[in-house]
Amino acid sequence: MEPEYGETWTYESIVGALPGIDVSTRAAVFIQFLVFEVAVLVLAAIYDLWVAAAAGTVAVVVASAGSVEMLRISRFVRGEAVPESYRRLLFGSSVEVVLSVLAYVALITHLFVFDPRSGTPLLTTLFGPEPPILVVYLVLLVLWDVCYRIGTGWWASVVALWRSVRYRFDPATARALQRADLETMGFGVLQLVLVPFLASAPVLRTAVVGHVLAVTVVTGTSILFLRVRTETATPSSSP
Repeated sequence: MEPEYGETWTYESIVGALPGIDVSTRAAVFIQFLVFEVAVLVLAAIYDLWVAAAAGTVAVVVASAGSVEMLRISRFVRGEAVPESYRRLLFGSSVEVVLSVLAYVALITHLFVFDPRSGTPLLTTLFGPEPPILVVYLVLLVLWDVCYRIGTGWWASVVALWRSVRYRFDPATARALQRADLETMGFGVLQLVLVPFLASAPVLRTAVVGHVLAVTVVTGTSILFLRVRTETATPSSSP
């Protein structure tokens, strides 16, 4: 059964609400990757920006992988009889969008205000002193996609820790939720592939590494609580 609106990631709601378009979420992820990657390669060919294209491709892969992880997390969670408060907090609160906007605004401020005052801007390193308008447009669009997945990772990890501290679960449910937490952690670790492209931006590099460490610690703590507090004879319940 398809999840109802209000119980979905914002990403899922948008895909499901597109008028006249009926595609599976898996197909939507493939289309997302294909459209962005083709755009990256076409603009790289037009403006001879092949070094930047490598960074763009990695960012597109991270964003697409984030979509896959969101779907896998939701499948593990929705497949179990978890507390309604946890489901609604995770999927229906849209807090991940707020966190994503905060991350995106911070990134834009860094790229266009802080970075130019600190030496050679990252955008200049990748795209030259006068980046083409279409390239900048695509860059900002892909960066938003990445920031949205980062915001989702933050929220999924925080809510997971709250859930693991607040509730007890039977072994089968606990295992499924541990897998969901491992998906969150794995996507965080995957984002480290962005670090080599941030050599000239130490603040961004530190932010990415710090973000990955934070998500790893929080989800790891959630998994530990799940294992310690797993029930042995009763179904999931509030303590």
